[in-house]
Amino acid sequence: MCRNITTLRGLEPAATGEEIEAGARQYVRKITGVQKTSAATEEAFERAVAEITAISTRVLTELPPRKQPPKTEPPMRRLARRA
Repeated sequence: MCRNITTLRGLEPAATGEEIEAGARQYVRKITGVQKTSAATEEAFERAVAEITAISTRVLTELPPRKQPPKTEPPMRRLARRA
């Protein structure tokens, strides 16, 4: 669906809440087609982001460790490394 969402499972150190929320936000943007929220879409959009963040956090903690780290580094870590 969206090739730009980075794999967060298996990162060292583990994915942060901020990274998980960023992935959830990108996912909700993609499936809804909403890039910038309006008064009519903001509440539903933010609720979806919060729910997907919580579910993603839970599944990342419940899955066993990966044998290989992800092939790509999350965008937030690439930006931090450059700074």
